[in-house]
Amino acid sequence: MMGDMTNAPLGTGVPATASTDHDHGLLGAVVVPDRVGVEGLEEKWAPVWDAEQLHAFDRTAERGSVFSIDTPPPTASGSLHIGHVFSYTHTDVVARFQRARGKDVFYPMGWDDNGLPTERRVQNYYGVRCDPTLAYEGDDFTPPHSGGATSVKAGDQVPVSRRTFVRLCEQLTAEDEKQFEALWRHLGLSVDWNHQYQTIGATARAVAQTAFLRNLDRGEAYQAEAPGLWDVTFQTAVAQAELEARDYPGHYHSIAFHAAGGEDVVIETTRPELLAACVALIAHPDDERYQHLFGTTVTTPVFGVEIPVLAHPSAEADKGSGIAMCCTFGDLTDVQWWRELNLPTRSIVQRDGRISRETPEWVTTEAGRATFAELAGKTTFSARTAVVEALRTSGELLGEPKATQRKANFFEKGDKPLEIVTSRQWYIRNGGREMPGRDLRGELLARGDELEFHPDFMRVRYSNWVGGLNGDWLVSRQRFFGVPIPVWYPVDEAGETRWETPLVPDEASLPIDPSSDVPAGYTADQRGVAGGFVGDPDIMDTWATSSLTPQIAGGWLHDTDLFERVFPMDVRPQGQDIIRTWLFSTVVRSHLEHGTLPWKHAAISGWILDPDRKKMSKSKGNVVTPMDLLVEHGSDAVRYWAASARLGTDAAFEVGQMKIGRRLAIKVLNASKFALTAAPEGAAVVLDPAAVTEAIDRALLADLADVVDAATAAFTDFDHARALETTETFFWTFCDDYLELVKDRAYGRGATQPDGTTAELTPAQIASARATLALALDVLLRLFAPFLPFATSEVWSWWRSGSVHSAPWPTTDALRAAAGDAPDAGLVRTAGAALSALRKVKSEAKVSQRTPILAVELLATEVAAGQVAAVESDLRAAGKVTSPLAITVGTPATPDGESLAVAVSQAELGEAPPKG
Repeated sequence: MMGDMTNAPLGTGVPATASTDHDHGLLGAVVVPDRVGVEGLEEKWAPVWDAEQLHAFDRTAERGSVFSIDTPPPTASGSLHIGHVFSYTHTDVVARFQRARGKDVFYPMGWDDNGLPTERRVQNYYGVRCDPTLAYEGDDFTPPHSGGATSVKAGDQVPVSRRTFVRLCEQLTAEDEKQFEALWRHLGLSVDWNHQYQTIGATARAVAQTAFLRNLDRGEAYQAEAPGLWDVTFQTAVAQAELEARDYPGHYHSIAFHAAGGEDVVIETTRPELLAACVALIAHPDDERYQHLFGTTVTTPVFGVEIPVLAHPSAEADKGSGIAMCCTFGDLTDVQWWRELNLPTRSIVQRDGRISRETPEWVTTEAGRATFAELAGKTTFSARTAVVEALRTSGELLGEPKATQRKANFFEKGDKPLEIVTSRQWYIRNGGREMPGRDLRGELLARGDELEFHPDFMRVRYSNWVGGLNGDWLVSRQRFFGVPIPVWYPVDEAGETRWETPLVPDEASLPIDPSSDVPAGYTADQRGVAGGFVGDPDIMDTWATSSLTPQIAGGWLHDTDLFERVFPMDVRPQGQDIIRTWLFSTVVRSHLEHGTLPWKHAAISGWILDPDRKKMSKSKGNVVTPMDLLVEHGSDAVRYWAASARLGTDAAFEVGQMKIGRRLAIKVLNASKFALTAAPEGAAVVLDPAAVTEAIDRALLADLADVVDAATAAFTDFDHARALETTETFFWTFCDDYLELVKDRAYGRGATQPDGTTAELTPAQIASARATLALALDVLLRLFAPFLPFATSEVWSWWRSGSVHSAPWPTTDALRAAAGDAPDAGLVRTAGAALSALRKVKSEAKVSQRTPILAVELLATEVAAGQVAAVESDLRAAGKVTSPLAITVGTPATPDGESLAVAVSQAELGEAPPKG
């Protein structure tokens, strides 16, 4: 539809923006349902969007016109919760805005379906557990349960082969993903469903394994036998980023070590069960109490092992007795001292969380070996009790244990404190340890400075995390459902595995599974025998795959054309709690592989808080599943609640806010119905700025132009909440003030005269109201479309072709043209205040608003007096005033002295019209 918007003749359908898109023209006739409502709009419009491929990415789009989103892949294990709806709505409103701004939006959806959450769900759902030593049961294996039990005790779970266990994981996640997709569609996410991926899919496995092998080739990945955090429940190593520090009940024990000459050295510890693993006593070098002991030795109580007394600056002189035992290993400080002081390794806690079943060689005294034999095979809890009793018997426990709360490290998904055990693991360099010839930590801190965080204060979480790293990224896991570490190891003729010389596959063969695939140059019958090979038994940490979501979704390796159009991506939306894991690890992988940031912006959502102001999470058991809310209140209402919260700000779960959103969506429908049906049936809708001639009409469009500018600026700055707030505030003024003021004029009715007749209106006055209503509605629908996609789609279909979601974002040219050079600022607000004052007279008199006002005197400020005079005709019609307004300039105020723009000083009411 072409033409000069400002000079279009009356009756010509012209879009309110400078769009010439023929797909968004006016329909031949307005078709508004007799009854309007929000019920059923999701079922009506979501299939239409899908059928029309409204959100499909244009594969021919040049990179400069693309806005690409690194969509978070939700964990496909169980159900989505209201926190997902909250944060994914934030992403969707941005996607819809960018699409309206003319960008080709790449908005894929992934499913994070590997890792511990899936394994735990499969164990409980099917009543099985993985035993990798078992042979494959065959395709016809039927698990003992199929969702009937909420949880199956570990002892009752049937052991199955790894292949069967993985098959069951894939089977259950596929079902979960269908439910997730259905919910996302009901919510109105404008995802391109043609672009989906799974983090356990073949493409993701190939990407993850290729990136790992390239890290290995460049010296960025390495394996080491070293102490690491270990979860005894899940039997797997845990990375620093997966830790949670929690309070854990314990006791301080005062224990006497023995120095030469009969001197006792007293330490305080909460972990006496590690006494047999003690390798040194450590104090601060400036602590005068212990300087005479530095360089000497003491013997441990009960076990009688001789150990050195050493100095280290990280020892805390004001904690306990100021001297501490260093055990291998009780905590991360022990690891630091062990490494920096070159201490021996004397581990006694095994991977199962129990004390070693064999008495260690360094315990040589008869009494010590007898005591250790009592501990062998016990849990650390039981061993603690036994050691304390032995100390009490020997007289080396000074006083009784004192109860305390100590901080302990937990795996974020675990419920027992972590142990530190020595094992062979794979690491990727992340700046946590020095890398020869390279300041990787400094490079990654610089990447954080380069990245645009929204809100900006989240940046410090990134820099603090990178600055505080004390080790490289542990990426291997001793689990089953995940991306396998893609290497094998030769077995020498003596039957020893040569861990230091891994065998790597060719990239073209990826993805591979070393547990079933065979390396080049070997045959399957050489697996596990002398002169043959073994596969690496571990899988990658789930973050090692998720850290590559831009590459997986963007087609790296398998779709170069797509990758060049979407990478680096524009935005990574995510939660604040995984900055240290997902965000940082993705920056690491992109920096190492591509030498660039993976995206330009990071949009960080806050948390959802329950009524007690606690974070909602599955682990806390206080989450709300969203589908019932979407059905009860409507998707637009729930989206409104979510979009009302700014990025980075925690928001309360408030059904009341959803009810406000539902009221808003209904009001959009009803106000639109009025705006489109004010003209006689069959009359053309006019979108002609030149038809706007009345002062209040021009003022409204001037205000709306300011709203467009403010909403556009807010969206551009990733402040969707401000865009919504600005639009909504204007909309309620439009409904409560402007619509009421111009309703009679839009219907062609003038004010009632003293003689009971109705004042004649000119065609131009009527046309001005109708054109303003249409222009305002056209713009408001586009402004609301990202937030209320279903209600706005419904209204758009009443009078426009195409979809509001493919219509261009409103600009202000037509609005400014219609408003003229100098509209009265605040005119709509003043007119609304005057109408409210007239209605207040009737409310206080307890009469119908249809009651005429025979005479009225208004007291107004000087500015307001001129504004009221400019809208007198509309004001009299809306207020049912039958005589000219008497306006006196003064200083109106409330009875409490609050200043007003306008107030009624005197009024005479007529008789109320008969009911009916």
